This record gives sequence, structure tokens and C-alpha cells, in this order.
Amino acid sequence: MTALHAFMSTPLLGTPYYFWMAFVIIVFALLVFDLGVLHRDQHEIEMRESLLLYAGYFSVGVAFGGWVWWELGATKALEFYTGFLVEQSLSMDNVFVMAMILGFFGIPRKYQHRVLFWGILGVVVLRAIMIGLGTALVQEFDWILYVFGAFLLFTGIKMLFSKDHDEHPDLSQNKLLIFLRKHIRVTDDLHGGKFLVRQPDPASGKMLLFATPLLLALVLIELADLVFAVDSVPAVFAITQDPFIVYTSNIFAILGLRALYFALAALMHRFVYLKYALAIVLMFIGSKIFLHSFIKVPALLSLGVTMGVLAGGVILSLLKTRDKKPEETT
Repeated sequence: MTALHAFMSTPLLGTPYYFWMAFVIIVFALLVFDLGVLHRDQHEIEMRESLLLYAGYFSVGVAFGGWVWWELGATKALEFYTGFLVEQSLSMDNVFVMAMILGFFGIPRKYQHRVLFWGILGVVVLRAIMIGLGTALVQEFDWILYVFGAFLLFTGIKMLFSKDHDEHPDLSQNKLLIFLRKHIRVTDDLHGGKFLVRQPDPASGKMLLFATPLLLALVLIELADLVFAVDSVPAVFAITQDPFIVYTSNIFAILGLRALYFALAALMHRFVYLKYALAIVLMFIGSKIFLHSFIKVPALLSLGVTMGVLAGGVILSLLKTRDKKPEETT
């Protein structure tokens, strides 16, 4: 028992093994419960169920932050909550992209949860790789944080002054999609909730393995998440350089956002000022990097500013669009 306790207490990237194992067990249990119990039968997820799912994931994330507070202290917990909030906010734009991809392939609502669920597994792996690389860079080169800070400032300023575009990109011209259709066999129609099916080859008549549009949608959603992670991961690294806090806050935020997708996709047109609130948050976080040698911003103040700005953007947005339909919102 002494040897086991010593092993579990051994730091992995600065945090004891038992923290990492507890996190993995919690996430695994959530995913098994989600797919194996709540969604064993594929069905359309309505807004009420989506909100309840999100409330469940959000509560687990908040409780995990409470455990971090108890075990690692208030500063680590506040960094976790700030990263948790920032990651969810920055990933909201991804909802637009996911809705566009699922709509392009004509994925029925009852199969959309399946695509988003398996997409989470890809996110868990991809974010681990990106955060691992980011940690290695930060530990090897101190100045990389200033690069992150400059990137966040630039992104925030660009977001603040950019104009909204009404035109959506033509996914039929997406290079990855063209490559996939050229190099793998893809069915024209869906086959229920299957990603792969065996069917006769039109040329030879042999039974061959074909990808379905469901799999193509999954691949494009994973690519979209990778693109959005380029913004969100540096933002959390600017809050804390602890890889455990960066990774766990990312994953809990994404779990909740995917659960909220079915409610949020129908309401995103209401958040007209959210982009500006996010821009201010990015500039605030980026500025902290350049000023940390002169001004030490407490974790509680950082969390308060982030929550206040984002809440203000959401409230103002909802007030402005309370009487408008989606097509009327500017």
C-alpha cells in the first residue's frame, strides 16, 4: 500500500497521478453514461433535454473545480474556472460551424448526437497533443508566452473591428472533403447511424467497406475543432501554465458545449454582442502576459473580469434581440 500511495502521489507534469486518473475516470464515466444509458436509443434531442444535459456536465465541471480548490488551493481552482469559462465562450462560434456541417450533409437530428459524441473522443486526443506541445514549448522557451499574448491581442483587436459575414463557406469546395471523396469510397446516402457500411462495389460487385456521410461530417467537425483550438488553447495557457488545469478545463468545457449544441444552435442568432465581449476578454488576457512583470493580476480578479464582460455581452445581446427573428438579427 505504501508503494501504491507513493506511485499515485508521483507528479506527472507537476500534478500527482491520482488527479490525472480521477479526471480520466470521471470523463470516461460521463461518456459511458451519456451514450450507453441516456442515448442508447437514437432520438432527436429537444431543447429541454439539451439544457438538462448541459446542466449536468456544467455541474460536474464546477464540482471538479471545487475538488481542485480543496486539494490544490484557491489559485489553481480560480485558474480552472477562468479557463473553463473562456474555453466555453471561445468555442461557441464552433456551434455555427457544426450546425453548418451537419446541415450540409443532411444529418437528421436523431443522428447528430452520435456524430458530436464520437467527435468528443477525437477532441480529447487532439487537445492532449496540442496542450502537450504547448507545455513543452513554454517550459523550453519562456518567451513563447509573449507570442501567445501577442497572438491573443491581435485576435481580439481583429475580432473587435471585423464585420460579420452573411455568406457561409461552400463546403462542397472544402479541400479535405474533396480529398476524402477522391481517395475513399463514400456512399451517397446515410445508413442509419453507421459511419461505415459494407455494400457491393458498383464496378466489381464485391462487398467492400464504404464510408457514409456521417463519417465525413465527423472528420470535418474534428478539423473545425482543431482550427478553433488554435485560439482557445493559447488563451488558457495565458491564464495558467499548469498543463493539468489547461487540459481539464478544456475538456470539461467542450463536454458541456457539445451537450448544449442542440439548444444553442437555435439561439446563436441572439448573441450579437458576444463577439465583442470575447474580443475584450482576449485582449485582457493577452495584456496580462505583457504586464505580468509590473502588475500581478489576482486569479479572482481575472475570473471576475472575464465573467463580467461575457455576462454583459450576453445580457445586452438578449435585450437587443428579444423581439427579433433569426433572419432579422444583424
